[in-house]
Amino acid sequence: MSRSTKLPIEYTNMSRTKKMVFLSILVSTSLILYIIEGMLPVPFIAPGAKLGLANIITVTSLYLFGFIDTLIVLIVRILLATFFASSPSTFFYSLGGGLLSLIVMYLVKNIGKNHVSEVGVSVSGGVFHNIGQMLVASAIVQNIKIMIYLPVLMIAGIGTGIFVGLSSKFLLKHWNKLKILKY
Repeated sequence: MSRSTKLPIEYTNMSRTKKMVFLSILVSTSLILYIIEGMLPVPFIAPGAKLGLANIITVTSLYLFGFIDTLIVLIVRILLATFFASSPSTFFYSLGGGLLSLIVMYLVKNIGKNHVSEVGVSVSGGVFHNIGQMLVASAIVQNIKIMIYLPVLMIAGIGTGIFVGLSSKFLLKHWNKLKILKY
């Protein structure tokens, strides 16, 4: 699979309507994964750590559509998830972690090009998602000492990043079988 930063021709020539529908499907899929994940009892090493199932769609979208469209998918998913399945305070944690994660994944994907796989991109996103959330938490409680919890979360972020990356890699590998668009 090519690690090129150029999008496949099918995505660059897609009609605006088709692209909007497809991005809406990505948003709804990530929202469903987020809600399902909230129902799963996850006995993790770190309290509050999650699998990050919705991030499978974020990584996939980053490879299929690029940064701007993935940013739209991420923000809409966070807004809808806050509305349907979480509290307003969760919005700030999700937004802080999600934005930092997406920026780092985009940079790693483009700087690493042929040397970093979807798994590596996802792991970097998982780690920086936790860093973003901890920065938001330390700003809210106005105490940087909360960062002592970060190493534990980073270990969880690496594990979940591997899972999300492998899932995204599988999804991208089999994308052509959907016969909707070619990757």
